[in-house]
Amino acid sequence: TKKTKAIIPVHLYGQPVDMEPMLEIANRYGLIVIEDACQAHGAKYKNKRTGSMGHAAAFSFYPAKNLGCYGDGGAITTNDPKIYETLRRLRDYGAKDKYYHIQLGYNRRLDTLQASVLRVKLKYLDAWNQARRQHATLYAKLLTEIDIAPPDVPAYAEPVWHLYVIRLKNRDEIRTKLAEKGISTGIHYPVPIHLQQAYEKLGYKKGSFPTTEACAEQILSLPMYAELNDDMIKFVVASIKEML
Repeated sequence: TKKTKAIIPVHLYGQPVDMEPMLEIANRYGLIVIEDACQAHGAKYKNKRTGSMGHAAAFSFYPAKNLGCYGDGGAITTNDPKIYETLRRLRDYGAKDKYYHIQLGYNRRLDTLQASVLRVKLKYLDAWNQARRQHATLYAKLLTEIDIAPPDVPAYAEPVWHLYVIRLKNRDEIRTKLAEKGISTGIHYPVPIHLQQAYEKLGYKKGSFPTTEACAEQILSLPMYAELNDDMIKFVVASIKEML
């Protein structure tokens, strides 16, 4: 609509969004594109890195991310000089030069200690992501053998598998039994946005988005990190098979 100012494609779970249609719509209507690349460090869309295609992109360095620091942190990437200068001011109380503030801003500078950690870990990111892709390939093979659909990977995508998420009708029961075997899992995310109390003023109710709600009741994040090995993955899938 005429109120639309920007599009925020989310590279969820480390899977790149199909960006070309997004960018075409943005160009047609003069919209800003802000990539949410917080779970997609190093992922590629048609050989382009996530975070390099929109006007700007947000990355999270929360410790659990593919590239994580030892606390909270994040970064914004952009190729636009005006956005770059504005962001430099906003992160430092709106200062253009030290002690000279030309707008209201924030204290949002990345901690030097966290930056030091990330600088070292960045060298290993591609290797860690490749290990995750190998784990995902084995997961897909084994899950298919027990008639569980693995996550789809479009031809345009080179995901980095921040999370490996499947859907199970008896999700909660299986999750409980996996925990009894010492297998940790997660639910990302249990409550859809339209059902969050913070957004109740929008007027949506249960049933407004049935597909979203069905996913929230079925999704399960299996163990996924670079240091996994084949035996661990086989144990996870074999344990799920026992409960089907």
